Amino acid sequence: MDILTNICPRCGAPSNGGLCPQCRAADTRLLACEPRVTAVYCPVCNSQKHGKTWFDLRTPREDLIAELAVSAISIHEDAKDVRVTVRSEETGPNRTTCTVEVEATLYSVPVHETCEVEILWQKETCDRCSRISGGYYEGIVQVRATDRKINSYERDVAVSIAEQSEESLQQAGERLSFISELENSKDGVDITVGSQHLGQEIARMITGALGGRYTTHPKLVGEKDGKALYRITYSIRLPYYQKGDVVVSRGDYFEVREIERQQRLRVFDLQTGVARTLTEAEVERRIGNVREAESALVVFTQPNVVGLMDPKTYQTRELDAVPWMFLVEGQPTRVLRDEEQDRLIIVG
Repeated sequence: MDILTNICPRCGAPSNGGLCPQCRAADTRLLACEPRVTAVYCPVCNSQKHGKTWFDLRTPREDLIAELAVSAISIHEDAKDVRVTVRSEETGPNRTTCTVEVEATLYSVPVHETCEVEILWQKETCDRCSRISGGYYEGIVQVRATDRKINSYERDVAVSIAEQSEESLQQAGERLSFISELENSKDGVDITVGSQHLGQEIARMITGALGGRYTTHPKLVGEKDGKALYRITYSIRLPYYQKGDVVVSRGDYFEVREIERQQRLRVFDLQTGVARTLTEAEVERRIGNVREAESALVVFTQPNVVGLMDPKTYQTRELDAVPWMFLVEGQPTRVLRDEEQDRLIIVG
């Protein structure tokens, strides 16, 4: 082998041919930087724009700065064992200066380079905030009850479901599925939504949780790109009776478990523990809901009779034992009070 092929022509060090690794690494630029990068963000919701598309920003600012700085650099393709460090400094109200330090191995030679990248923060109102501020909406979900006003529990459930549905769809990428207004009125709840998909999802979830049914009422409001534009009212009618209502039929007490169509109720017999069906016409009156139950202490138990301490008078009251519950002396159980009959009803 010719000895000249084993010597670096620049420094004379041993070589496998041509420049040695040290001279080759010295002639190769490890790092190239763009001097600045622009980050477009919404000052209202902090979402970020990439190209023409907006994305919800869920990255901490420090991590975002590092990502933007790294996006502005390119590292030589032959570099191995690359380690990148970013140090940042706020140099103005809309400017961040980053020092990017890169350590790597290039042709088996440790190398190190730094560069500076300036991030320009540009404010722009995003598509969602623009629609909200402009009063844009595609539907209204109206929550009402049949022949009564909805109660605070139903209001809370409806609002919670609406907010959870909004969050779920936005996390799935539907940025324009937003709630622009939640209004409590004396008759119920009105939920103004930015997309028909969100309106339908809220209506479906509320009726699934509280019973009842909903109907849709579209209204033509214009045309865009040759397509008709509609706003839809999702009219929810909650049933007269609710899940958990305790009702009286022929002197017996039943807990409503499901509300079926055609005014039929799936109920649980609070004396025998047997499930059955009642029509609304068979219900004589409602005494309350199990959510309103009081706690009563079990004083004694016998085969057919139990003694409970009345939570109002603290006197012991005897009730028929219920076979579907195992009551223990000294332990509490839940009861509803039938004021008309002055009775306590064990609801479990």
